[in-house]
Amino acid sequence: MGESQLTVRVVRKQVEADGICSFELADLGGAPLPPFSAGSHIDVHIPGGFTRQYSLCNHPDARHRYVIAVLHDAQSRGGSRAMHEVVQEGSTLEISTPRNHFPLEPGAPRHLLLAGGIGVTPMLCMAESLASDGHAFAMHYCARSRGRAAFIDHLGRAPYADRVQCHFDDEDPAQKLDIPALLGAASADAHLYVCGPKGFMDAVLETARRLGWAEDRLHYEFFAASVDTTGGAFEVKLASSGKTIAVPAEQTVAQALANAGVEVPVSCGQGICGTCLVRVLEGEPDHRDLYLSPEEQARNDQFTPCCSRARSRTLVLDL
Repeated sequence: MGESQLTVRVVRKQVEADGICSFELADLGGAPLPPFSAGSHIDVHIPGGFTRQYSLCNHPDARHRYVIAVLHDAQSRGGSRAMHEVVQEGSTLEISTPRNHFPLEPGAPRHLLLAGGIGVTPMLCMAESLASDGHAFAMHYCARSRGRAAFIDHLGRAPYADRVQCHFDDEDPAQKLDIPALLGAASADAHLYVCGPKGFMDAVLETARRLGWAEDRLHYEFFAASVDTTGGAFEVKLASSGKTIAVPAEQTVAQALANAGVEVPVSCGQGICGTCLVRVLEGEPDHRDLYLSPEEQARNDQFTPCCSRARSRTLVLDL
């Protein structure tokens, strides 16, 4: 997969909210873990053969541990269930070193963090980092109810608690997040970060674009996609060798390439993480990912072979 693997021990497992557990991971010998920046995630290899991406929640300076939080998803294909039911304190896990596809904008004078549900995980790390570095930020956390909001006590006790507002679906409508009002009142130099369920993220990003926010001020990370990777058959051509590989209707490009002996690194398999991104030299992709922005997709010069397909008969790939 390109990054090195680590073996870590679960030193703490704690219920953070209804259906959400946190896991504190540490090096087996107590050594510092590899450094990371706010917004980073790790791949976790879960018992049962699953690999899932989880955002790191703790402050990047706390190198003795990585903290992740996992929602027990009713739609789970097995990964989150195994984390909740199989993985216990004392268990060892194989993980990747951290990667960051959702970094803070280093030069931004103000940061606006919007979290929905379990999407709070990268935002917690961002808030910790921004607060300790003295940067201006505000955080809004939306959840169905207080009982389903992870880390709410931690946020309430944090030194930056006055910059965090929580909004609950089942409480007084007056306290619900008014997305157009919030984004409309934000200063023109603010950068927006959003993570959460797709419906929540779509509402935030569509509102921001309608209000004229420039794309380079919008930062987002999707998780838990259910992406349709099927479609008509087509072929891909490797620019380096001219070799043509057929992609049947029921197979992804990544699978077809692997069967032909061409390995492309794949992590999430759902078009979320960007690990597998490949340059497209000719042809028109049928984008199914959540990683590229609409502008990046429209350029049709790269695509995610783990899930995206082709509108044209052939795609020529920079492989």
